[in-house]
Amino acid sequence: MCLQKKLRELIDAGFSGLWVQTQEPDEAIGEIRKLATAESYRLATWDCCHGLDIGEGPDSNGDPLAAINALPAMADGEHAGLLVLTNLHRYLQGPEITQALFHAIQQGKRSKTFAVILAPIVQIPTELEKLIVVIEHDLPARTDLEEIARGIATEEGEMPEGADLDKLLDAAAGLTRYEAEGAFALSLVRHSQILPDAVWQLKAGALKKNGTLTLHRGKERFADLGGLEHLKDFSLRCMRPSGRIRPKGLMLLGVPGTGKSCWAKSLGNETGRPCITLDMGALMGSLVGQTEERTRAALQVIDAMAPAVLFCDEIEKALAGTGTDTSGVTTRMFGTLLTWMNDHESDIFVVCTSNDISKLPPEFTRAGRFDAVFFLDLPTAKQREQIWAIHCARYGVDADQPRPEAENWTGAEIESCCRLAALLDVPLTEAAVDVVPVATTAADRVEGLRQWAAGRVLDADHPGRYSRTRTPEPARRAVTRR
Repeated sequence: MCLQKKLRELIDAGFSGLWVQTQEPDEAIGEIRKLATAESYRLATWDCCHGLDIGEGPDSNGDPLAAINALPAMADGEHAGLLVLTNLHRYLQGPEITQALFHAIQQGKRSKTFAVILAPIVQIPTELEKLIVVIEHDLPARTDLEEIARGIATEEGEMPEGADLDKLLDAAAGLTRYEAEGAFALSLVRHSQILPDAVWQLKAGALKKNGTLTLHRGKERFADLGGLEHLKDFSLRCMRPSGRIRPKGLMLLGVPGTGKSCWAKSLGNETGRPCITLDMGALMGSLVGQTEERTRAALQVIDAMAPAVLFCDEIEKALAGTGTDTSGVTTRMFGTLLTWMNDHESDIFVVCTSNDISKLPPEFTRAGRFDAVFFLDLPTAKQREQIWAIHCARYGVDADQPRPEAENWTGAEIESCCRLAALLDVPLTEAAVDVVPVATTAADRVEGLRQWAAGRVLDADHPGRYSRTRTPEPARRAVTRR
């Protein structure tokens, strides 16, 4: 629903205190002006630099108290009067401003005068919480982004068409109008046309400013991961373009180093979707309400970037304090995340990884929250052969040389051995001396994970539930190497 329609319904219903959360106040004011013209509203605007403007030019008085006190004078008994206050949240700590706004909103219910506050965040004083309705100014839709692009690419050949246009709009999804306009213009200057890759580069930088989201643009593919055949097949079937039902996502449980994070990052490249990494720790804020605000803002950007893959790594560490923290911040953040996972309509495929799912609240992993929960065990002998071949080729190591015994090694440990061999220019057997497998350093923990997963979750390698019983590997002759 567009901002104009939201405001018109609330004004017709007599809500005299309105808070519009927006990152683009100029765009929001433009939409409010169109609404005021269409509905014959009396409109005035204020900001701290230009002061109050009632249509005859600003008066240069940046005092917010004077602007709020002028609101009752806008009543004429027939047409509604709107006072738009930009970034007023910076002044609501003062008792005079809060009290004046309280009286203006109370009187506005009878006189049809409305205070509309534009701000990037929601910080409403306790005295005004019950009087103000909060609405969001949505990020631009695909049609808006296409209109912006066509307004910049006015020469022949500058604007992509067909499938390339869809890729461009996917790349620009989640940007504000100002950011999208800048990305399109810079691509035009650099490449003489608007290209999706150029927009992706700027978009990655824009997400870094958010502090909680990063855009992963690696080149990982499923071919770079040995094993996990059932997990790969299951995910690609879930996310096939012709699917009638929108997939929800997957939870990956496993021994550290078995490829959970690498698989999640490669999924985006396999399905042609961007991979967004959500830093759950960065959502935590020091101020009251800051964590909840950051969480809502991050989820709003994620929704706008659909279709995409959302990756949350080691989520049990971020939610470990749920239900036990005295402030309740983690619990509220967890509740917001659960509500979004249940109710969001955007095409976002959620991938969460965990090294110990038993530490997560049971409501997070219940049936229906994810499409499936998979367990990633230590690789088998056949899978280790694939992993050795992949990383020997990656680091330029001779694949035909003798290899160390690696029966309980993870894929990450095999990669580390190949990397050390290339870095130190030594054989694999010598590099293996400096690799201590997690199955040795945390043997009890690894065995506990396997026992917990047996019969409860799906096997990432074979169809069906994970079973602790595995086909024994063939015994090998013990060879003394000199």
